Amino acid sequence: MLRARSRSTGSARPSRSPGRRLRRFGAETFASLKVRNFRLFFAGQGISQVGNWMTLIAQSLLVLSLTDSGIALGLLAVAQFGPILVLGPWAGLVADRSDKRRLLLIVQSLAMVQSLLLAAVAFTDSPAWTVYAVALIGGFTVAFDNPARRAFVVEMVPEADVPNAVSLNSALMTSSRVIGPALAGLLITTAGYGWAFLLDGVSYVAVLVSLFLMRTEELRPSPPAERAKGQIREGFRYVRRTADLFVPLVMMGVVGTLAFNFGTVMPLFVTRDLDGSDMVFTVLFSVVSVGSVLGALVAARRREVTVWNVGMSSLGFGATMAALAVVPSVATAMPVALVLGVFSITFLTMSTAIVQMRAEPEMRGRVLALQAMLFLGSTPIGGPIVGWVAQVFGARWSIALGAVACVAAGGWGMVTVGRGDHRVGSDPGREVLTS
Repeated sequence: MLRARSRSTGSARPSRSPGRRLRRFGAETFASLKVRNFRLFFAGQGISQVGNWMTLIAQSLLVLSLTDSGIALGLLAVAQFGPILVLGPWAGLVADRSDKRRLLLIVQSLAMVQSLLLAAVAFTDSPAWTVYAVALIGGFTVAFDNPARRAFVVEMVPEADVPNAVSLNSALMTSSRVIGPALAGLLITTAGYGWAFLLDGVSYVAVLVSLFLMRTEELRPSPPAERAKGQIREGFRYVRRTADLFVPLVMMGVVGTLAFNFGTVMPLFVTRDLDGSDMVFTVLFSVVSVGSVLGALVAARRREVTVWNVGMSSLGFGATMAALAVVPSVATAMPVALVLGVFSITFLTMSTAIVQMRAEPEMRGRVLALQAMLFLGSTPIGGPIVGWVAQVFGARWSIALGAVACVAAGGWGMVTVGRGDHRVGSDPGREVLTS
């Protein structure tokens, strides 16, 4: 009898353990959502970012339909992201000096106006240059929104939940890429470009309401930077002398310039090299985004990130891009695109976590703005380059160029860390940057 009870008790434990593991997985993965302000932010941004990706995809397809030119798509990237390259350091300083919630309310309101202007342009069949002009307005709003929004994430949650909040925010941004492009493709083929832009404009209501409803007394605002001369130069010097910021940011600059140009390369790759349609492009882009969501959710459970991890993810990103460059058909491109999404978001999330956790609170806005310059602001440099390569040699060569950039950046970062030139503490090259 005693043995029977022992066997019965032992057999019951495994049946309960998967449920406990699942609950623990959920609690660890979504830990920061227990904070009310972050839940509001998460919900509002989730709706708005779907609309944002609808606009980005619709802009690319509208310009391609008007010009049939890879160079024209590269120039669109200049209009969309050029202001970040020019204004990035100043925008970061503004974020460091400002109440970030109030700044976001202003910037998001202007972004809503920009989307409504794009809808008017599309509905009136305006020439291509008007798309560039309105896209330039959007570039100015992104320049100020990016450092303020990302620094604000740190202020909404307890210090221990910051890495989780950063990863969930990345998962949110990337999951919107699953729905946004697919919805854009559906609207474009059935109703027209204007409706995609109009729906994006309406989606900003969600993020504005979420910001209004926040309990400001529960925030952890960083001390505003005092006004003084040379603060932008100070931000550059701070990054240069802080090794575990400098190495990931250099990698981000290289990868951002030549690899993160999906909006320029993918439409040409699908329509020309794979003989697909606009709808096939949006589906492939959504598959990349599904992989990004999976990668971000896995990253959300990490309790530490090292420069070595960033280098490894860059190598994986490069290897997957190399595989995508040689796929023979849409069917074979789909699974590769899924893995591409995993590695691309892993690289981006780890780089962001290091920057947000390692930077001093009074310098965080400037450091995040510098990262945005290297990630988004490098697009005006890389976009025309990869667009020209795609136009002259084919989009496969543009993807291959991105693969080389990722491998080179990741290899340099890992060799540099391995040499010990960028160590923090006593652990050689494997320093823990988040916990």
